[in-house]
Amino acid sequence: MKNNRKLSRTSKSAFINYGMVIVAYLIIQIMISGGQISFVLRGQLVPICAYVVMAISLNLVVGFSGELSLGHAGFMSVGAFSGVISSVALQGMISNGPLRLALSILVGAIAASIMGVLIGIPVLRLRGDYLAIVTLAFGEIIKNLVTVFYVGMDKSGLHLSMSSAGLNMDETGKVLLSGPMGALNYTMLSTFTAGVVLVLITLFVVQNLVNSRSGRAIMAIRDNRIAAESTGVSVTKYKMMAFVTASAFAGAAGVLYALNYTTVVAKKFDFNTSILVLVFVVLGGLGNLRGSIIAATLLTVLPEVLREFNEYRMLIYAIVLILVMLITNNDQAKAVRAKLTRRFDLWLTGFRGRKQKAEGSAGNE
Repeated sequence: MKNNRKLSRTSKSAFINYGMVIVAYLIIQIMISGGQISFVLRGQLVPICAYVVMAISLNLVVGFSGELSLGHAGFMSVGAFSGVISSVALQGMISNGPLRLALSILVGAIAASIMGVLIGIPVLRLRGDYLAIVTLAFGEIIKNLVTVFYVGMDKSGLHLSMSSAGLNMDETGKVLLSGPMGALNYTMLSTFTAGVVLVLITLFVVQNLVNSRSGRAIMAIRDNRIAAESTGVSVTKYKMMAFVTASAFAGAAGVLYALNYTTVVAKKFDFNTSILVLVFVVLGGLGNLRGSIIAATLLTVLPEVLREFNEYRMLIYAIVLILVMLITNNDQAKAVRAKLTRRFDLWLTGFRGRKQKAEGSAGNE
């Protein structure tokens, strides 16, 4: 009985998350059609979706796995540049933009997951501060490696070099990745609809993973590594599972983000971006996917909303961060939220009981 009740509560929470995203999407589409959203805020919609995917995926590592990773933006950069290159390479074969975007996102996710495996093998043997420092270093290494590569494309295919002069392209060639200049000469494909679909897919995969046997093993390792190992749980396997899954979705978010602009540079995916995503996760609550969605959305929009208060907007932003941190991590606030949730559950149960009773009475009559 308790297991069924817990399963029902978990399913309810998952569907609330899906519903929240879908309702927000519909409301925004109505507001766009009515001209109630400014051009600047409309330009933030795809980045918001990318940051939400980043926050959900990082929460899988930090919140559910209990490992502090500071190199998440590095996987985002791998996905971004591999996705840009694949979108141009597929342009001659696939003219349909949404399909090409979907395939590019898939390529970016695969590239980032491969990088996640390569980095995870040595890194996940570490713990605590050592893990944070090494993931930070790997994130910066990935970002700097991108800046030394040049990729071009002509009628004979792709060309890779460590310098622009070494590409050796014919007159039809164009540079796609120009070292420190970043990615160039590609078509913008990302849309708000595609971003929402990616958010829903990320939620589906992460929620199902967390609520599965593997997810329980991941959280058992987080709670007590020694006890988990003593019961036969493979620590390396499940930590790698969480890390690679998070890396794959970070790569997918990178593709969505990069294909929303005409150019993108590696500097965008630096340490500051990793810290920003970590702030989303911490403020939303560790292990709280709904909180990650809300925090990523609000904290991405807030600087733009406060832009009219140019002199004070970062001060207001900092005050909001502190207040949110106090509210989300305060025991009294958590108790109030739990009490409200219990009351809502009781009201919902009573409402269903009264409805069934009324239907039974109507049937007897």
